[in-house]
Parts: sequence; C-alpha cells; structure tokens
Amino acid sequence: MPAPDAASTAASSASTWPAILTWRAVDAPRMESVRVQLSGSRIKSSGRIVGGACADHPAFSASYDLVTDENGVTRRLSVRTTLASGEKHMSISRSGEGIWMVDNGTQHQRSAFAGALDVDVILSPFFNALPIRRYALQSGADDLEVPVVYVNLLDLSVEEATLIYSSAADGIHVMSPVSSSTVTVDADGFVVDYHGLAERI
Repeated sequence: MPAPDAASTAASSASTWPAILTWRAVDAPRMESVRVQLSGSRIKSSGRIVGGACADHPAFSASYDLVTDENGVTRRLSVRTTLASGEKHMSISRSGEGIWMVDNGTQHQRSAFAGALDVDVILSPFFNALPIRRYALQSGADDLEVPVVYVNLLDLSVEEATLIYSSAADGIHVMSPVSSSTVTVDADGFVVDYHGLAERI
C-alpha cells in the first residue's frame, strides 16, 4: 500500500479542531507551529516560529497570538521576538471603525492601513489563511488585491502592503512585497505547501 503523500497527511491531520499545524522551511533552518481554534469563520491561534542563523535571518525565536472576529477579520495580534541582541514585543489591534493601533512599547501608531482587514507576518505561512479563508480562495476566485498590515518578524516594524492572490490549476498564486509563489491549501484554507518557503508536516 503506498505511503500517503505530505499533502493528504497534512489535510487529514487538520480534519478536527482545535488542531496544531506545523510547517518546516524548505531552504532554511526554521519551523513554525501553531494551535488553531475555529468557530465558524472566527480564528483564535497561538503559534511559535524558531529559526537558526542562516543567510536569510539571524537566529531567533518568536511567538504570536491572533484573534479574529466572526467574519475572519483580524481583531488583535501580539508578537514577541527574541534575538541574541534582546527581546521585542508589539501588539496590533483593529477597532470596529477600521482603525489599527500598533504599540511596541515605545511608539504608538494609528492608521487605517488602506482599509486592511488582515495582518501578514513575514516568514509565516499561517497568516495567508486569513484572506484565503475569508474570500474562499481555496474554491477558486478571480485576481484579488488584499491590503494588509505587514509585520517584519525580526525587527517588528510594520508597514502597509498589498498582496495579490489568484486561483490557478496548480494552487493559489501569491505575490507579496518580498516574493511571488504558489501555495496549496487544505479544505479549510490553511496552507499545506508554500512553494519555496515552507511545507506542512
């Protein structure tokens, strides 16, 4: 009997919720693991990303907590990153009026971030699930421009960015400020394989 492939194994492992999803980076010493709770379109998650020193980044450890509303729109995200030089923490929250508040302990920023409903965290395949699930891109859709609050995991800087998603026969094409790639997802819209970045194990 043939061994199940990685995609079917990953998909079956997440058939019941809550679940723990884990990704291994393709070309870097890095892993991400997150506990995900689903209630309809609402997501509550707590994750960790650990990376060894390499050409892409210094050694680091990061943890995050994410909560969305009943429509899958981000309500708040907190991130803590530890490098050899020290630790940084930040929190991001979105009001019902669509204003984001970013607090890193020393600076406070308020912005609409071009109407963004999602956060995206560099190096993380998990956060792609937010727009994919809300727009049901796993079921096929036209090209979609998605404004996001873009978080650099290493220095916790935040900027406005736009991701472009488009469904195709080989998966969902994603164009971000740092790369262009293709992702495959499970039936619930969570990334199974992010070509060139990470694969679920």
